[in-house]
Amino acid sequence: MDLQNFHHDQAPKTGVLLVNLGTPEAPDRASVRRYLKEFLWDKRVVELSRPAWWLVLNLFILNTRPARSARAYRKIWTPEGSPLMVISRAQETALRQSLQQQFGDLVSIELAMRYGSPSIPQSLDKLREQGVRQLLVLPLYPQYSASTTASIFDAVTRHLQQWRWLPELRFINHYHDEPAYITALAESVTIHRQQHGNADQLLMSFHGIPQDYFHKGDPYHCECQTTARLLAESLGLPKDRWGISFQSRLGPKQWLQPYTDHTLRELAKSGVKSVQVICPGFSADCLETLEEIAMENRDIFMQAGGERYEYIPCLNDTSAHIDMLTGLIKRHISGWSMDYEEPEAVLERARQLGAQQ
Repeated sequence: MDLQNFHHDQAPKTGVLLVNLGTPEAPDRASVRRYLKEFLWDKRVVELSRPAWWLVLNLFILNTRPARSARAYRKIWTPEGSPLMVISRAQETALRQSLQQQFGDLVSIELAMRYGSPSIPQSLDKLREQGVRQLLVLPLYPQYSASTTASIFDAVTRHLQQWRWLPELRFINHYHDEPAYITALAESVTIHRQQHGNADQLLMSFHGIPQDYFHKGDPYHCECQTTARLLAESLGLPKDRWGISFQSRLGPKQWLQPYTDHTLRELAKSGVKSVQVICPGFSADCLETLEEIAMENRDIFMQAGGERYEYIPCLNDTSAHIDMLTGLIKRHISGWSMDYEEPEAVLERARQLGAQQ
């Protein structure tokens, strides 16, 4: 036996790839344009023929939208950078500490962004360098959609095709009805109301997808409805005190309805004076929550006659969220070997086997 070719860096080690959507590197037109170009060219995000969409994207959208989006990003940008990146890094750090307490060095975790940096290939390669032989992919999208969760699966498997030695792979495709997730959401609403008081309405705003994606079989709409219902039940809210809506539509196509901006306008016009908005489809605050919901939609509600508008932050890196994610990871890696065997021991067994032969 040729012992020089018998190499084993580590015994089975588990890696967790934590993935969110992504963010521009800076709140300027050039950075936003690079980010949008990668994001909007994804076939999972925009399901149109490539030649026609290339013309629309490059001749129209990328010539107008980046400047407008950059202005929006500048409203929420922090000294540390993009809120989504800052929060995602905090989540990664907290989860790493939590997993190390329970598994030591046998579980590694790396953060990746589907678009932008750190990219999925970069973070996967980091895990490979750490000797990972078992890989759990956790998209930070509670509700499954082909336009988000499946896109991450595409990117992960596309890069893994280049590896000689593939890890055992597991993929969490949703956690929209996870009891600990619902409990964490309910606690965030309760804490907010203890500090600020109740409101006439609790509106649960989810990111939208085109209506025809739903008709093609995407379960996203149903999973959003389930999350909203479970959260309302957990809070003990009567049916007339909460609602669900969808935000962030793009283009002229019909998207999931009711739309968040239309809903807030109608609530104010109908006499609702106070509303609290939560975004249960986002794991970390970002442009869509901090600018679109907390600022833009607040103006819509107040200008239509509302008197009090409050945004309830995402779960971010709160202890309840980290505990929930830790439990989710633990359950999905259960059954994988966590036994560590030093490389020297592996080589010694190989020598003994060679001697016997």
